[in-house]
Amino acid sequence: MIESEKDFYPKAYDNPRFLHSAHARSLRILAEYLEPQSRLRLQKIRSTVVFFGSARSVPEEELEQRIADLRKQWASELGITPKIIEQRETSFRRLSHYYQEAERLAAKVAAHFQQLPDPRDRHVVCSGAGPGMMEAANRGAHRIGAKTVGLSISLPHEQGVNRYLDPPYTFEFHYFFMRKYWFVYLARALVAFPGGFGTFDELFECLTLIQTQKIRRKLPIVLFGSEYWKEVVNFDALIRWGVISPEDMDLFRICDDVDDAYNYLVEQIDVARAAETTEEA
Repeated sequence: MIESEKDFYPKAYDNPRFLHSAHARSLRILAEYLEPQSRLRLQKIRSTVVFFGSARSVPEEELEQRIADLRKQWASELGITPKIIEQRETSFRRLSHYYQEAERLAAKVAAHFQQLPDPRDRHVVCSGAGPGMMEAANRGAHRIGAKTVGLSISLPHEQGVNRYLDPPYTFEFHYFFMRKYWFVYLARALVAFPGGFGTFDELFECLTLIQTQKIRRKLPIVLFGSEYWKEVVNFDALIRWGVISPEDMDLFRICDDVDDAYNYLVEQIDVARAAETTEEA
């Protein structure tokens, strides 16, 4: 039974059928701007250091069990050979190494920035909220008791909020471009660990925005793991073909050591902060 007339005539902002329709798409997009903005302000989160990387890596304590499960899965594939299985296992173990490095770097970065006196300098470790390298970054910050942000996205697979994120600092997006906005708008640095399409998507979009000066502030980028990055991206070939300039290589730094990456990030963020202070004066 209908209890009141309002059930016949709901207000527009309280009408689920309308809000989830194509007609209200602009409202949903706006909500993915305003709701995160409101919560970030309430939590006093002004800026971030963003970590990208593969969702398929696991920590050392889960490695052997995951490999055992994967061996069974691989063995059922047509045309699989022992050599291919061995190559895949080696690669998976290398990803686990980078998981550990991502956790270590995130912990160092979070510990440094959370203790700075000026609230504008307390940059928070941020990830895509999922498993793998994203989990490692949030885990590192969580381990030392720092705030850490996760920008999740609704996907049919390989997503879901990892266990090292708390609800006030976790955001679920429907629209990729709104999630990208919050990644870039808040970022004061980016760290890309070995990853797949999603990592490349975010990384090269940021490089493009910096190259074209759509991002005007200095935004240091670290590519962690030279063995991976130099194999999967032939930057020298891009220069030879003339599709990027030699000076574009200065837009990022390739690192293999946590301390090297940490020192570079802190130094470059300090340089950018000093430049902003000069402009304000």
